[in-house]
Amino acid sequence: GRRTQLLKGLPATSTVEENAEAGVSVYDFNITVSPLSSEGVEILPTIVNSNPLTEAFDIESKGTLEYRVVTTGNPVLDYETMPKSFDLQIFVEDTTGRTDLNILTIRVTDKNEHPVFRGNMAIQTLTIYVLEGTPPEHIYQVDAADPENAKLKYSLLPATVPFSITESGTIFSTKEFDYEKDPHCYFLNVTVTDPDGLNSTRTVNINIININDERPYFTTKQRIYRITEEQSPGTIVANITAKDPDDEDSPSRLFYSIQTSNRYFSINPSTGVLQVSGRIDRDALPLRLHPSISLTVRVEDSPSNGHASEMEITIIVDDINDNPPECNPSAFRKEANENTPPGTFLVDLRNYCKDIDVDLSNNQFNFTGLSGFGSNNFALESTVSGRLVMTGTIDLENPANRGIEIYTLTVRVQDTAHPNYSSKYPFNIFFIVFYIIYIYIRIKPLNEFFPVFSNLSYVFNVSEITKVGSSIGRVHATDKDWPPTLITYSIVAGGGTRDYTNIFWISPTKGDVRILARLDYETTQKHIFVVQASDQEKSTTASVTVNVLEANDEEPFCSPNFYSFQIPVSLAVGTNINGFRIECQDRDSDPRSFRYFITEGNENNHFTFSPRAGSNVSRLILASQFDYESGLDTSWIYSLRIYITDDNLLSVRDKTTHLIKTGVVTLSIRVIPNPTTAITTTPGFTVVTQRENLYSASAWYVPFVVTLGSLLLLGLLGFLGFLLVTWARTCCPPAGKARGTPLINIPGKKKPKKEVVVTMTKLNTVFDGEARDPVTGRMYEFNTRSGARRWKKSNEPLQPALVGQVMSSATENSGQGADRAETASKKEPSEKRKELTAATKPAAKPSAGQSDTPGQGGLRLQK
Repeated sequence: GRRTQLLKGLPATSTVEENAEAGVSVYDFNITVSPLSSEGVEILPTIVNSNPLTEAFDIESKGTLEYRVVTTGNPVLDYETMPKSFDLQIFVEDTTGRTDLNILTIRVTDKNEHPVFRGNMAIQTLTIYVLEGTPPEHIYQVDAADPENAKLKYSLLPATVPFSITESGTIFSTKEFDYEKDPHCYFLNVTVTDPDGLNSTRTVNINIININDERPYFTTKQRIYRITEEQSPGTIVANITAKDPDDEDSPSRLFYSIQTSNRYFSINPSTGVLQVSGRIDRDALPLRLHPSISLTVRVEDSPSNGHASEMEITIIVDDINDNPPECNPSAFRKEANENTPPGTFLVDLRNYCKDIDVDLSNNQFNFTGLSGFGSNNFALESTVSGRLVMTGTIDLENPANRGIEIYTLTVRVQDTAHPNYSSKYPFNIFFIVFYIIYIYIRIKPLNEFFPVFSNLSYVFNVSEITKVGSSIGRVHATDKDWPPTLITYSIVAGGGTRDYTNIFWISPTKGDVRILARLDYETTQKHIFVVQASDQEKSTTASVTVNVLEANDEEPFCSPNFYSFQIPVSLAVGTNINGFRIECQDRDSDPRSFRYFITEGNENNHFTFSPRAGSNVSRLILASQFDYESGLDTSWIYSLRIYITDDNLLSVRDKTTHLIKTGVVTLSIRVIPNPTTAITTTPGFTVVTQRENLYSASAWYVPFVVTLGSLLLLGLLGFLGFLLVTWARTCCPPAGKARGTPLINIPGKKKPKKEVVVTMTKLNTVFDGEARDPVTGRMYEFNTRSGARRWKKSNEPLQPALVGQVMSSATENSGQGADRAETASKKEPSEKRKELTAATKPAAKPSAGQSDTPGQGGLRLQK
């Protein structure tokens, strides 16, 4: 075909955003056809190739000769993982055979995408299991990433859950969970957000796992059971039930047992049903005397090594009457308030009793024999009616009624005829059977009286040295109400100081008063506070005065408490040494109460104090002369330890009972010998002072500064060495290699291949090398063996003998002359000047004839 311009708008460049859905328009273009092409387009615009290859784009028709490039959605464009530009080759052909091929460049633009979770959270709802009782700790690390590699932030909802999440995505529990009290499951919404606010959220389920950490408890509230005698084996007495908090969501698997040894009852270990297991005869011992049986029932949540609870139940066995009348129930419980007026109706027994005998003469019964302790306060209106009423007022505070809250009354229900039971018993026994009804009447007490303190006010005398926490007295209050109510005590006012709100404490139940802080007579001599006694409804107050008694609790304080001085050996006896005196003070003692003792260091009793007692000021006196010549005294330094007590005004008997305080003063006295005194007994000593440098943690910068300075110094020395080497190489190049050319170039003469041996006889100095002086820049000649030098004249050619020397040197060792020249060039400047001077002396200068004759030059060539 013929290629012409059919694609209008191409070539072109367009953009598309990453993650674009299928069908998104990327670029629109038209097709221009020839007027000769009556049928239009033979081959529709087609993407024949792309660079790089992709199927992410397609061409759709918009209308007649109008087309657009759209996304296919397969694959989805991703700026981060796919090429960022695509070159699409679009081909079209019309009906006349004309073709066109153009390129559309599409660039993929970046789009901020939502963060994505990785790991388990990316594919499912994460479930985390936490054991109850686990302390707060790290429980999971959320892993998320941002396609744009931006920094992400994590958050947690709802905010009320006991969990938190850090900015790095670490989930922490904030409490220790209790399966029995806390929810068993938490649903957390973990949200990760990028800097532009785009976020993703996943749900995390946290399940609390139950462990066996709770004791089972009894749900049966009843503790007292009553049964009648002669119950058949298997009779259920009680259904003991319990529950294990660890099995809240499922039936508890518990194990029941009776810990008390008995022959009457047994319990089902699985159900807890308590039943009769043996005959119970109320008329036989021991039930005849003790109709109640106490059992200890134990429940466990495991047959072994489990948690267990116990409770005690009491079973009361009632005697039965083999014949009616019968009353149901056989016991009544009624309540009446204290001071209930006489005539108050309590219970009608007739409504609860009946006789099943068919014979009219045998089913008649009456109520008689009202008895029991305190039964005089009650009465039956008649033997027929069975109505029980109050006959008196019961006052629990009355000494006659004190201690009685429950009245147990018995009423006998008895047949009026004598029943004949000859058919029941093997013997012809005639007896009257009656039924006993028990009535329990509880008198409810009333709070009628206020608590009353035993004293209107209390006074306690307390020494100021009483230890903190000690009891200093007790207040007591009583309440006339019966039964006695619990009285609680408290401090309602006073008892404080400037430093403490209250320095006293009272026992709420015993009324014991204790001190909470140290008492100080010198500060406060009296404390007054108010205590209250309350029975929870009524209260009363009393004042408490605490008199602080003075005690000797302060130590004498003397000034100075340490002193050092020197005295001459010839000091006269009775002298106030250096005019020294001590002055003592004591906040709780009289100035006359001080006594002074030298307890240590007073060898041979040379020193004393005056006065020794009765004053707060005393002076140090020399009591006896020093005697070193006879050897009586040997020590020249006296360390005196003086005790000052405050018991001078106490009698001998009081000193054994009173508290005595002691102050301490230390004196150091050096005796100075006379110039003529021979000191032979005093040992010599040497004071050695040792200083040690210790590293202090606060001076962390010292090693840092030292290290940094050392590194800088090493770097400077290395740099200077590098400059020195560079200078030496620049100023002293190797001989024969200066400027990159040899010193002698003889055209037409080839290097001999045979080895040349040169033997030199030193007749005159022969200079076989030359170099440039680095200081002046002038050329000089040198001898490679002796190192002798001389300045080279600008018009003086190199000696002929030098040619053979240089050539032979090249054969033997190409680097020997250069090395020697370099060695010679490194000599000290003074040596250079000497050698140059020696080389330029007139005597060393050869003649013209000698320079042309090899033999005269001192060289002999041997081939």
